[in-house]
Amino acid sequence: MGECVSSNESMEMYLETIYLLEKSNGHAHSVDIGKELGVTKASVTKATKHLKEDGYIIKEPYGSINLTKKGRELSKSIYKKHKIITLYLEHTLKVTTKVAEENACRLEHVLTDELFDAICRYLNSNNIKTSF
Repeated sequence: MGECVSSNESMEMYLETIYLLEKSNGHAHSVDIGKELGVTKASVTKATKHLKEDGYIIKEPYGSINLTKKGRELSKSIYKKHKIITLYLEHTLKVTTKVAEENACRLEHVLTDELFDAICRYLNSNNIKTSF
C-alpha cells in the first residue's frame, strides 16, 4: 500500500483486510493488518482510529479488532467487487489469477457503478458464477 492512495481507497483496503482476517481467524489484530497491507503499526493505529470513529469497527484496547454490522456490510461489498473484477479479468483477458488479483485490488476502488454493473452483466450472460 506504499503507493499514493486516496483516503477512501485506503479505508476500503483496511476494511477488506479486516474482513478477510475476521473471516479466517474470527478477529483481526493490528499487527496482522499491518503485515497484510505492508504498513507500519502507526499507520494501522491511525486508520483504525478513523474506522472506529466512523462506526465501521470495534477496537478493544491492545486487543482484537472486529467489524460492526455497518463495517461488515461495506467490507463484504468491497470483497465481492474485488472477486468479480478478478473473475472478469481472468475470463475475458485470460490473465493469470495473480495478475487479475493485483489489478482487481486497484480497480475495485475506481470503477464506476455503471462499469461494474456492466461487468456483472457480462459475467452473468456468460454463466460465470458471481456469488461469494
